[in-house]
Amino acid sequence: MRVTFNSKFNQGLDGILNTQKRLLRAQDQMIKQTKILTPADDPSGSAKVLGVGQNLSQLSQFEKNGIAVKNNLGVEETVLDSIRTAMDRARVLALASGNGSYSESEREAVAAEVEGIQQQLFDLMNSRNVEGGYLFSGFQDGVQAFSLDASTGKYVFNGDDGQKALQVSPGVTLPVNDSGKNVFDSVQVRPQPTAAVIAVAGPTNAAVNVINQQVFNSFYINNYDKAVAANNTFSVELTAPSDYQILRGGAPLVPPVIGAYTSGQSINFNGLDIVINGPAGAGRVDFDLPAPEKTNILNSLSELMAALRTPGPVDASFQASVSKAVGEIDGASTSVASARSAIGGRINVLDSINGSNADLEILATQYQADIAEVDFSKVIADLTKEETALQAVQQTFSSITNTSLFDFIR
Repeated sequence: MRVTFNSKFNQGLDGILNTQKRLLRAQDQMIKQTKILTPADDPSGSAKVLGVGQNLSQLSQFEKNGIAVKNNLGVEETVLDSIRTAMDRARVLALASGNGSYSESEREAVAAEVEGIQQQLFDLMNSRNVEGGYLFSGFQDGVQAFSLDASTGKYVFNGDDGQKALQVSPGVTLPVNDSGKNVFDSVQVRPQPTAAVIAVAGPTNAAVNVINQQVFNSFYINNYDKAVAANNTFSVELTAPSDYQILRGGAPLVPPVIGAYTSGQSINFNGLDIVINGPAGAGRVDFDLPAPEKTNILNSLSELMAALRTPGPVDASFQASVSKAVGEIDGASTSVASARSAIGGRINVLDSINGSNADLEILATQYQADIAEVDFSKVIADLTKEETALQAVQQTFSSITNTSLFDFIR
């Protein structure tokens, strides 16, 4: 068969181009460090690499979320620790002032320190997180958590009870904050009976004070009636000739609570000290159980300062105010301790999840390498082989294309 010049030229050129293509492929594998340059190289392996890549991207995002969660929780834990320290100091001051030996100037000095603690707590309760948002405002982190309502003189919460959260693993989402409504604004106000009211003429004056808060708290919990308001009104009725009986909602208690009445002498009733002055035989004094109320530590300290700055000798009313403040400080401290405990639990869960995610990332990376990572010793050998082949085919092409009919004429 006759071989034309064009056939020889085209065959030589094709050989060069094919060899160059193989050489470039080997170079690309070396540069990109993968043996799958296009999905056509290994359709199944390419799909697996894509899936593993998505998994690694997800694990990377979980890692970033975990860092954000830990940073925010770390800030909150530090703030709560400072708040608890300040509360403990306020409790010590309240207890010390309640011993009855402080003069007015000493009580004023205590009130001034309590005021400083209140301002410190106000600043801490309005702390910001690592992104600059208010730490305890719930979802509304652009709104200051607590502020002073000038019209009422009360500190109020401005956020909501939401908890922002980030996903740290396929099945676990962790809160990154706690709402100030739950941590600080849910302190149960220690129940106190309302002021005594002379409902039926006879007594000249009357007073009702708590002398045993624990006993009264138990009585309050068991007897406050949310459904029937009248059942929250208790009365001391003076009966002839010189007795008293206690009523609830206008009806005698069962079993009846009765006793001998002497003007100015205490009547003890479920942790209450009831003192009535006036003649025996007729009259009635009423007092009510108040509705349950919640407050925050800032308002509790305001009430404590007001009691400390009230002029005059220490009396039962002052002692009741101090006892109330101590109880509410204890309630606030318990709430803060619970929040800190919850944060510690979240951090422990996060550390465990981060360890699992790191292990999964190592396994996924190894699997991806097994599928697609280039074997450097093999690709270097291929590269050398193709370079040698290209040189050979180029030399052969040059020899063939330089041959002509005149070379055979002698």
